[in-house]
Amino acid sequence: MGVLSQLSGVIAGIIGIIFTIFLTFIVMEINPGNEKMQKISKAIQVGARAFLFSEYKILYLIVFAFSLILGFSNSWIMALSFVFGATLSVLAGFFGMSIATRANTRTANEAQSSLARALKVAFNGGAVMGMTVTSLGLFGLGLTFFLTGGDTIVLSGYAMGASFVALFARVGGGIFTKAADVGADLVGKTEAGIPEDDPRNPATIADNVGDNVGDVAGMGADLYESYVGSIFSASVLGALMFDVKGAVFPFLIAAFGLISSIIGIIIVNISIKEKENLDPSKMLHLGTYAANVIELIIIFVLSKLILDTFQAALVITLGMIVGILIGSITEYYTAKKPIEKLASTATSGSAPLLINGMALGMESTAIPVILIGIATIVSFSLLGLFGIALAAVGMLSTLGITLAIDAYGPIADNAGGIAEMSGLDPKVRERTDLLDSVGNTTAAIGKGFAIGSATLTALALFASYIQVTGISMVDLNDPNVFVGALVGAMLPFLFSALTMKAVGDSANIMVNEVRRQFKVIPGLMEGKAEPDYAKCVEIATAGSLKKMTLPSLLAVFSPIIIYFLLGKVAVAGTLAGTTVAGVMLAIFMSNSGGAWDNAKKYIETGKYGGKGSMAHKASVIGDTVGDPFKDTAGPAINILIKLMSIVSIVVIPILMNLFE
Repeated sequence: MGVLSQLSGVIAGIIGIIFTIFLTFIVMEINPGNEKMQKISKAIQVGARAFLFSEYKILYLIVFAFSLILGFSNSWIMALSFVFGATLSVLAGFFGMSIATRANTRTANEAQSSLARALKVAFNGGAVMGMTVTSLGLFGLGLTFFLTGGDTIVLSGYAMGASFVALFARVGGGIFTKAADVGADLVGKTEAGIPEDDPRNPATIADNVGDNVGDVAGMGADLYESYVGSIFSASVLGALMFDVKGAVFPFLIAAFGLISSIIGIIIVNISIKEKENLDPSKMLHLGTYAANVIELIIIFVLSKLILDTFQAALVITLGMIVGILIGSITEYYTAKKPIEKLASTATSGSAPLLINGMALGMESTAIPVILIGIATIVSFSLLGLFGIALAAVGMLSTLGITLAIDAYGPIADNAGGIAEMSGLDPKVRERTDLLDSVGNTTAAIGKGFAIGSATLTALALFASYIQVTGISMVDLNDPNVFVGALVGAMLPFLFSALTMKAVGDSANIMVNEVRRQFKVIPGLMEGKAEPDYAKCVEIATAGSLKKMTLPSLLAVFSPIIIYFLLGKVAVAGTLAGTTVAGVMLAIFMSNSGGAWDNAKKYIETGKYGGKGSMAHKASVIGDTVGDPFKDTAGPAINILIKLMSIVSIVVIPILMNLFE
């Protein structure tokens, strides 16, 4: 393979970074609005930045401690790769969030003129996040691959660094955002009877900060890790099957996927025009489909040229189709007919709504699992384990535009909050709410992609673990393996319990603080006094930082403890158990939470009594229960699965050298 092919990830990453800078200038040139809008946006920026810096201090203590262990026990190159992967993940999340917190007020200001102008700003703000994640992820992994000659051990260090940051960012950001959201909703909507994002609610700024640290920075780190993990696992397995050509092939697929995403983003911008009855989802879908069609054409050419077979292209195409289908199933269960039926149960109270919402989430696991099963069997029959890994790369190959559409949602949500708190014309909030509702649907689809790719990547990583540890067979008749599988299946539930209790504990403190301010600040309910927003941000930050470490470390130390107690084969059982149970739980929680959220929004359109009705109050409770389901525990399980696999790949061979 030529040097240019081996540098494909680096070259595409640099092109992506240049395009990201271009997008940033486009967003920043937009008028940020009046003084009050800028003041609110500035408060959100300061709160989000303060939280991330506090989170990173804790994170880097653990990162540097772990890198020292890697350096002394394995190699300093691997330790450096680990820190490099973690640092680029941090930079991707921080930079993307920084632009998102500046795009929010600009979106609100443009919404005063038209829906089209607001859509363009929100989308470009999200595109900065999408391009930052893919550009830095591909650049860093590609550079590590080139400098080390494709050393899989060093590459695994980079992937593990990305996974470390992803789990802390997802868990920490998820606890923050949902503690603030629950506190704001329970007291503001159900007790005080004031609208969402009402400036009288002390938790509104914390809620808007949470959208950014959880749904932008946290989601960005999550998908950065998925993106890097899929390319890494495919490269490792490709090297075993096709030597250097197979190792480089996933980088080429990702590189052209990044370029295709840039073209898709440009198409979205061109297609957004001033007209009546503008449908934002059509514009966004047009760019996504265009990017995927371009990528597919390139994939078939590369597959024949490099691997001399169309089988790789067929596998990647299958991955993309399955990803789209899982996304469509997710959209159906969280935004289509089942939501109308779920909303109708709210007329009988919160209990029927909760029961039916959980049933909906459980039911929604069936078709995605069958689709993933089909993708796994067909991919394996065509190209073995390499085929399974390539299917995951196919799902995430155009992540640049997929994540752009995901990240645009929180920007539109923040814009609505700023419009409400600034007292702008009600039509502005109507426009931002329309953008936000589309964003909720696209976010659900993005979670479907993340779950599908996580499953396939975890299977590929599982195969890598079997190879690096020299295990010949994993036999369920072995009691150690069976116990390992049981423990592995339990871990996603324990992990979810820890994260959801963290949200509950922090939300309880938040609720008491909001109630206190309503009682002790004279004139607050009349709008004559300003609440203490900073106190609520401080509560959410403290609760998140205090509670995020234990569930995050659970993923790191579980495989190590199992190894010492039951052996390396039992670790394989643990990884299998975690993957199987984790996938089910992640789909269930994400879809139940999304369904409750959209059922509430459906009722707020005027159905079943509309806002203030019994059905609406029940739906607020359902949405509140669903918040930590869909935005804290559910998405973080994907990272738990992969981080445990990567830690096992890196650490267990080191322990075997020391103790066997």
